[in-house]
Amino acid sequence: MLLFLNDISGSEILVIIVFILIFFGPKSIPGIARSMGKTMRQIKDASNELQQEIKKSGVDLKNDLNLSNLVQDTVREVEQPLDQAAVEIENSIRFEPPRNAQIVETIPMQAQADTAKESASNDTDVSQTTGDLSKDKDKE
Repeated sequence: MLLFLNDISGSEILVIIVFILIFFGPKSIPGIARSMGKTMRQIKDASNELQQEIKKSGVDLKNDLNLSNLVQDTVREVEQPLDQAAVEIENSIRFEPPRNAQIVETIPMQAQADTAKESASNDTDVSQTTGDLSKDKDKE
């Protein structure tokens, strides 16, 4: 409040008081002091009121924005895909195929093996037939 008095020494304050006494006179000094006191009190009250309004609007703004819920929602949105990825990784690490799936897989493998055997036997039949034809040509 009296920050400007830090740089003023005692003798300077005495000179200011003497100047005020000479300029305004002893009769008007109490009225001036009263007016300055009221004015300083009004400035202080206005300053406090302004600070309270700023704090109140800050709280209202915080409640309107609801930052804590917004942050929590964002955290949930980020955590959900990460949790799903973690679960998928865990499941792939601990993967055990079901018993029925093994049976289903062997049936197509057997069908492929049978098809391969049939193809091989057809190839040998064709080569035998071709070989028989060449032997017949040699005999003629």
